[in-house]
Amino acid sequence: MTTQTVLAAAGDVSTGEAVTFWILAPLALIGGIGMVAARNAVHSALWLVLTMLCLGVFYVLQAGPFIGMVQIIVYTGAIMMLFLFVLMLVGRDASDSLIETLRGQRVAAIALGLGFAALVATGVYRAVHGTTVVGLDEANADGNVQGIASLLFTKYVFAFEITSALLITAAVGAMVLAHVERRKGERMDQVATMKARFAPGNYPGPKPGPGVFATSSSVATPGRLPDGTLSERSVPEILPTREMTTSETALKGTEK
Repeated sequence: MTTQTVLAAAGDVSTGEAVTFWILAPLALIGGIGMVAARNAVHSALWLVLTMLCLGVFYVLQAGPFIGMVQIIVYTGAIMMLFLFVLMLVGRDASDSLIETLRGQRVAAIALGLGFAALVATGVYRAVHGTTVVGLDEANADGNVQGIASLLFTKYVFAFEITSALLITAAVGAMVLAHVERRKGERMDQVATMKARFAPGNYPGPKPGPGVFATSSSVATPGRLPDGTLSERSVPEILPTREMTTSETALKGTEK
């Protein structure tokens, strides 16, 4: 494939591809910015999920359905969800990032991160610059998916299994760290739970839902409005209006 053919193929962008790009590119950019700016680690992971989904769609648009589905299913659906699951189990919040055990560790981390990124970019550039790719025709003779599967489950099967074992170990480790062990004396059986429920001073019946100021379980009792007055419209006309006594309007509870 000549350089002119590659440039011509790159410049031939359909209307659907252009529209999809201009819709998803800002979302991917917003997701990247939100991942860095979010103080909560869980929110940061969710922003990264948005960016990865957009990247998967971009791969599909560029005639790479396999890598696009891998991006969405493996990286977004498996690895990022596992990462999010670990964060939610451990219970990290925004207050954790405000405590620095070592002074200047953020500045050092940023400097080392930028230096490592520059080192990797330089190494990749020097490795691939001016290099002619060979062997792809033989590897993809039966198809790109078949070629990747053949390499993944033959030559690189050991690395693939080690990676899966690391992910499983990370999930199990997160569950162990998040598990709270209760002592035998702190556990309540069914008998103790029922005794505590019907103990003097407790209300054994189900409590009304949020926003409901119920003083009786009778359908003939009018409902109470937010200002404290009774609403006659809450009682069906076929039922007689019930006059509540002082004991009925008082707080319910068992006596000693």
